[in-house]
Amino acid sequence: MTLKNENIYQHLDLMDTQGEKEHLLKQHGHIVWFYGLSGSGKSTLALALEKRLKTEGYLTQILDGDSIRSGLNYDLSFSDKDRAENIRRIAEVAKLFLNAGIVTLTAFITPKIEFRDMAKKIIGSDNISEVYVKCPLEICEARDVKGLYAKAESGHIKEFTGKDSVFEEPTNCDLTIDTKECNIDECIEILYPQIIPQIYFQNRLKSK
Repeated sequence: MTLKNENIYQHLDLMDTQGEKEHLLKQHGHIVWFYGLSGSGKSTLALALEKRLKTEGYLTQILDGDSIRSGLNYDLSFSDKDRAENIRRIAEVAKLFLNAGIVTLTAFITPKIEFRDMAKKIIGSDNISEVYVKCPLEICEARDVKGLYAKAESGHIKEFTGKDSVFEEPTNCDLTIDTKECNIDECIEILYPQIIPQIYFQNRLKSK
């Protein structure tokens, strides 16, 4: 298959299919995209869900903002243009894990609806579950686990989401988890039954 650049070729016909890899892993690849304000609990939920799925033998991969921003996307700022590029790259990486049959848990602020729509378009709407991790700004500020809100308040961080950069509330998402109202265990009990049908492999038990 030839791409727009005549010097780039894909050999998709020679690679194992996603279905073949899923059969090997006995799970369906799927992406759970957690988004919300800094401090809302995205990474905490992703880690807790990964731990729960690991006990049942599911292979997962977490992608989160700190690890991606310090590596793959270290060259990007927090302008709207670079935030969009940040999400585009993440979605492409997540799609690679999806094609390998891996359950991928992403935790990114993803502040704008257009960014979420772009990610869904890249990944495919059937392959992604959007989870809005809802939490009031004042509680996120009070938690301030990383000290980012304090730095934003003092002017050391510019274009900080929730302060001087907008976060757009979702009008339509697959699931909303309110971390003000629920502790981590309660959140996972809400989340888990929504995700399992997406990743459960029909012949999983027979193969063990």
